[in-house]
Amino acid sequence: MTYKKQFETEGYLILENFNTEAACDGLMKRSEELTRSFDYTGHPSVFQTSEQARTSDDYFLDSGDKISFFFEKDAFESNGKLKNDLFHSLNKIGHALHDLDPVFNAFSRSAQLQELAKDLEMENHLLIQSMHILKHAKIGGVVDIHQDASFLYTEPESCVGFWFALEDATIENGCLWAKPGGHQTKLRSWFHRKQGGGTQFTELDPEPFSMEGMIPLEVKKGACIVLNGLLPHYSLPNTSGISRQAYAIHTISSEAYYPEINWLQRDKTQLTGF
Repeated sequence: MTYKKQFETEGYLILENFNTEAACDGLMKRSEELTRSFDYTGHPSVFQTSEQARTSDDYFLDSGDKISFFFEKDAFESNGKLKNDLFHSLNKIGHALHDLDPVFNAFSRSAQLQELAKDLEMENHLLIQSMHILKHAKIGGVVDIHQDASFLYTEPESCVGFWFALEDATIENGCLWAKPGGHQTKLRSWFHRKQGGGTQFTELDPEPFSMEGMIPLEVKKGACIVLNGLLPHYSLPNTSGISRQAYAIHTISSEAYYPEINWLQRDKTQLTGF
């Protein structure tokens, strides 16, 4: 079965040994370097999918063309001080790493990714978002079941995600969960800016997600998981003593309509492909 046929059938691909351990280590090292330049005084921004509408602020909404830093919800003491060092208090770094940092750019537009995009007939796709998801030991939070197309809505639907394991991803440290063929469903909601400021979820289909048939996508360091934008997926908290760092990029078709009220805004003329 070709990559394209498998992707169309199951809604995701798992490609082990897609990136070298050295390339993964390079991304993790680079994020630690970037974090040292971040002064969070006065504007800690906590990321949690279940409360995104409530926690959205200008820092989040302006992050589409920047390198921004987002904290875990349990990172702070009651007095506002961090429980741990800065890097190990972060949930993720995003959302334009792939365009603004040379190390992340090289990883995001590697020769093997270009070849994969060709195999999937995605030559017309543009890289619109990237994020380093840290999922630190003991503090890495839950990511509720969702569809990526809710956050990168296009007409017609065209979102495809590429999720790279920078460390082993296991059930114990919070690997992804998804259902083979689960993308053959409707888009449930649309996360977008609302008039007057902030964001909201607009319900598109009231049917709840079914958890039946969900399986863990356990992978080794260096693996790539490709995700259809309609595929419901989630990850559980990392209660283990081992971190589960990952890097993700999301793409949309250059031919699709991208609404001006989508939460993430970029100058489309500046977007490029692999």
